[in-house]
Amino acid sequence: MISMAMAPYGRFLTSDEWQRTGVYTGFDEGRAPETAEEWRLYGHWAQLQLGLGAAGEHDERVLELVRSVAERDIEWTLEDFRMLLYRAGSLADSGLTRYEELFRIPLAAAARFGYQDRRELLHSYTSLGRTPRNPRPWEARALAIEAALAPQVEALTTEPAEHGPAGAVRNEIWDCDPFARMLAEDYGHRLVEVMPLLRHWNTARSTKPSARWLKTAASLLTPEATELVRELLTRLAAYRERRLDQHYGEMEWTDTVFLKERTIVPLRGLIWTCQVIEDRWVNSLLTNVGLTCATGSNGMGSTCRCEPLANAIVGVLSRRGGPAAIVPLARIQAKARSRSVQNNLTKALAAVADETGLTREQLLDRTVPTFGLDTHGVREERIDGHLVRLTVDGPALSYVNAAGKPVKSAPQAIRKDPALADLKIVVKEIRQAQTAERFRLEQALVHEREWPWHEVVEYFLDHPLTGAYARTLVWRAEQGPAGLPVRTGTGWALTTPGGERHEPTTPVRLWHPIHATADEVRAWRDHLLETGVRQPFKQVFRELYLLTPAEEATATYSTRFAGHVLRYGQAKTLLVDRGWTGLAIGHWSSSGDGDQGAATRELAGWRASWDMHLASSWEADNGGTASLCATGRITFSADVRQIPPLVLSELLRECDLAVGVASVGRDAQALGGHEAYWHSYGFGELTESAATRRDVLTRLLPKLRIADRADLTDRFLRVRGDLRTYKIHLGSGNILMEPNDAYLCIVPGADRDRVFLPFEEDGGMLSVILSKALLLADDTAITDPTITRQINAA
Repeated sequence: MISMAMAPYGRFLTSDEWQRTGVYTGFDEGRAPETAEEWRLYGHWAQLQLGLGAAGEHDERVLELVRSVAERDIEWTLEDFRMLLYRAGSLADSGLTRYEELFRIPLAAAARFGYQDRRELLHSYTSLGRTPRNPRPWEARALAIEAALAPQVEALTTEPAEHGPAGAVRNEIWDCDPFARMLAEDYGHRLVEVMPLLRHWNTARSTKPSARWLKTAASLLTPEATELVRELLTRLAAYRERRLDQHYGEMEWTDTVFLKERTIVPLRGLIWTCQVIEDRWVNSLLTNVGLTCATGSNGMGSTCRCEPLANAIVGVLSRRGGPAAIVPLARIQAKARSRSVQNNLTKALAAVADETGLTREQLLDRTVPTFGLDTHGVREERIDGHLVRLTVDGPALSYVNAAGKPVKSAPQAIRKDPALADLKIVVKEIRQAQTAERFRLEQALVHEREWPWHEVVEYFLDHPLTGAYARTLVWRAEQGPAGLPVRTGTGWALTTPGGERHEPTTPVRLWHPIHATADEVRAWRDHLLETGVRQPFKQVFRELYLLTPAEEATATYSTRFAGHVLRYGQAKTLLVDRGWTGLAIGHWSSSGDGDQGAATRELAGWRASWDMHLASSWEADNGGTASLCATGRITFSADVRQIPPLVLSELLRECDLAVGVASVGRDAQALGGHEAYWHSYGFGELTESAATRRDVLTRLLPKLRIADRADLTDRFLRVRGDLRTYKIHLGSGNILMEPNDAYLCIVPGADRDRVFLPFEEDGGMLSVILSKALLLADDTAITDPTITRQINAA
């Protein structure tokens, strides 16, 4: 009787172990397998013996056994299938060429499993139509294997007609990821009606379409197909990567999957087809899909979910051309961080700009849409007797019914009117444009861009969307003082905090406090708080990071932000949004080099690199991407004394922002192993951003209702309640209670008191600190037991 002591899956049996199974003896004696398990064991053994023939040939007795095994109905497991296929591929890689024999048993085993499992395991033996012009040896071998196995693989992966429309779609695009399965299950009945177009999409394997490809796509388009294109792109824009459980024998893990290559090909064809569709929605929807594909993560530490589709969208927008392509391309460029995508965006924008003879920046100035808004940022439409007002502030819609009475929501009579639906789309587009314009203006500040004054007036101050931001910023002329824009009888002028007006006659740029005296900065900060001007980003209250003696001594690096422990995902997201690239830290590298990384940023030709390393365990991260990282030195590409002060300040400011947002010192309690850092950051010396916060509070406190109960120390906002006195740290927002400095944990709520801030929207640390101060000043009115319990216990 043959012993069935099989090794655990994932480990091959040794020669001695095979001897103990009795297979060698049974085969030599010509004894046929008896039980199903014996046939299964003989099948594995025969697959191994295919590599042991003389001079690279196969033993005929082994071939007979291989054919006998393949013809039997053996209860193969999925693990068997994987191992048999792996062994066959290894034999082919070793130089054996009788592929039909090498793969006979694995392909016979495949027939026992569902189509999804077959496709998942056999995908390596299909080429997607790629044929390298000058294939390397291993590519030539792979092509030969694919050609030999093509009929059998196609038969195994093609679903029968009785599987209906979903099966027909899966035969074309397979079902290797959640999006592909959604296409088959939700859209199968519609995709089969445009099957020639779907098959045409499945040929989109190059980087851009040929004229012939586009001509064919146009000939296959119908009104129904065009609407389907719009729906599928809408689904793709909202789609995100999924966490999928995987297993391999006894091993289990989770993969993050966005799109597999087999799904990318037809989706690229779908995107290319938009080049021959002239409908109004195309550019806007392509932009949304581009933002999805060009950002995020594909589960491999990248900052781009899908470069092939992002680049396809950039190509289509560029080839559609004209001024209408500028804003979509600029919006994607503001978010994309992949070098490949950024390079293509730069080329696309330059190509469109060349058509007009303008620079890219000048073209962007001239093509920001107005969305039908008047100079006050308002648009009014009458729909079936009702007035609908769209305002850029928000943006938001308001309604006046047919009787002339303002109402809170859309009147019932117009809720399903297409005109109202169009206005709601415009609201979304305005929000997206506002984000892009805030980013563009801040970049102009950082890069010190200059304009003639008349262009600032025409393209910024008078613009209904951009003007809402530009009119709150301080501008500086080459000759004359800096000022806030103010309307005059003939146009616009700049006004100083003291009320002096002048109309610039020389080029202007956005004012940066690094070029101003301390008195000038102080005057502007007081002026903004007195007049209630809210800026779209920190300009007047911008933190400044001046060169320190320690940095002058080290010359090429700074340790100013070394030694922090950050939440890796948060830190990376913030840095990527501000143009830092290259950071990838995790436990995935067997050589151990995944525990070190660096984020790199180039600004105005100067480069900085911020070292980081793992600060979380393999167990805590489940062997994947880091959850925590520790910061190291920031290294510069030149002597720091040669770097312009503004460039150095902006680079260091971005590092400080990452620390301020992602530090574990802001957490409600210390993480295991990082208690010392938590206390040091949570209650220690202030960074520049916290120092700026203190400066704002110095001006705000006298105006608040708690002015007589609050005062500032060097690091804390001290608030006197009726029960206790509290110290709120100006960096972390953490709270200590006097007299014993007991820690008080308060989680900020969404309904906190609103206080005017000159630069932060709700959610910033300053608003968190103020909300805690207002709450604790009236501590006898607190009813939340999680807070009162701590106050009374201390």
